[in-house]
Amino acid sequence: MKASKGKATSIKLFSLKTIHMRTFHLSWFAFFLCFFGWFGIAPLMAVVREELDLTKDQIGNIIISSVAITVIARLAIGWLCDKIGPRVAYTGLLVLGALPVMGIGLSSSYEAFLIFRLAIGVIGASFVITQYHTTIMFAPNVVGTANATTAGWGNLGGGVTQMVMPLIFAAFVGLGFVEAQAWRYAMVVPGVAMMLCGILYYRYTKDSPAGNLDELSDVAAAKKKKDTVPFWKAASDYRVWALFVLYGACFGIELTINNIAAIYYHDYFSLDLATAGLIAGLFGLMNIFARTLGGFFGDKAGIRWGLSGRVWFLGAVILVEGLALLLFSQMTVLPLSILAMIVFSLFVQMSEGATFSVVPFINKKAMGAVSGIVGAGGNAGAVAAGFLFKVDGLSYPEALFIIGLVVASTSVLTLLVRFSPAMEREAQAEMETLLAEKEGITVAEPAYQAQGVR
Repeated sequence: MKASKGKATSIKLFSLKTIHMRTFHLSWFAFFLCFFGWFGIAPLMAVVREELDLTKDQIGNIIISSVAITVIARLAIGWLCDKIGPRVAYTGLLVLGALPVMGIGLSSSYEAFLIFRLAIGVIGASFVITQYHTTIMFAPNVVGTANATTAGWGNLGGGVTQMVMPLIFAAFVGLGFVEAQAWRYAMVVPGVAMMLCGILYYRYTKDSPAGNLDELSDVAAAKKKKDTVPFWKAASDYRVWALFVLYGACFGIELTINNIAAIYYHDYFSLDLATAGLIAGLFGLMNIFARTLGGFFGDKAGIRWGLSGRVWFLGAVILVEGLALLLFSQMTVLPLSILAMIVFSLFVQMSEGATFSVVPFINKKAMGAVSGIVGAGGNAGAVAAGFLFKVDGLSYPEALFIIGLVVASTSVLTLLVRFSPAMEREAQAEMETLLAEKEGITVAEPAYQAQGVR
């Protein structure tokens, strides 16, 4: 049997011929639309604030609610992927998640808006399915790059929505609707797109290279069940929780910036809604390549220095991310603020990619559980950061400075993410076999397999 076990050993971006690449492209596009719906209301919050007469404390609660329930949703969705497969899980999430996205337009009070914003947060669990599905489809020599690219291009939705939603809003205003109607109708657009994507996902993807769960033979299904460990066993690994915190320090901060960037530039630099949204969108647009770089260099570090190389790279980019956020928080001149934000964005997204170049190697028999726990860490970080923006005596720049200090300090947690010599040897042998397979070279069975090392 090939070491790749049917998984792709390379990423052919411009191909849709294989199930691997169809899953690759549909998973990032689905995550993109989920992100678009998840944060579609964020660049319109200045309008919503005026209509619903929201206080700073209430806006803080809305920021927290948008990411709070995602912690629970991400923990559950990883387990669900193991049980019913990523294809059905993603389809259901897209179709059902579209309902509160469109329904938020029915809000006429702070309480109703808060409930809908909370419900919308469930679609943030889409990230776990994206990472789960690409991990199943791609071999270890490229899995970090595949995970980082699908997640990064999905996260791109957070930047695009900052730019596009004000334009959709303006289009409805141009059609004769008042602002109080326009922001409501604007939210229907991402909701409809999510439903259509759900249909495509069900039609054109499969659960694994071998097929859907219900298509597997009894022997294959029994083997898959045997190769899956309980959720609690994955949760008892302290390395998973170290990565939980580290992911909170990168993706959690990205979520926070997505929520506050437009209103931050609107309030602190006196910019109109469209201009503030355009600048805020630059932060998310870095996902088009920045997260991929994190996964790519994580893979390269893994090939060169083994699993520990992936971890050391993660620690380095997390540290630089924190320092860049400290710099951004101190900028009071608009061009310098934009430049600092872009540098910060580069490293926050590289950190995310680097994290999920490590995750697939923690416990291969519990990919859903590990991905779910670590993914939930991103939202837990966003919830924790969100409380700082509720404090009346604390300005947004001061809150960002505090967050920068915390992020930089979390880099030391990478010291806890260690692998045994046996795991390092296994990963090295597997990597050498995969690279040889990719080049079309026939190699002997890896020593670690022959010796039964696991």
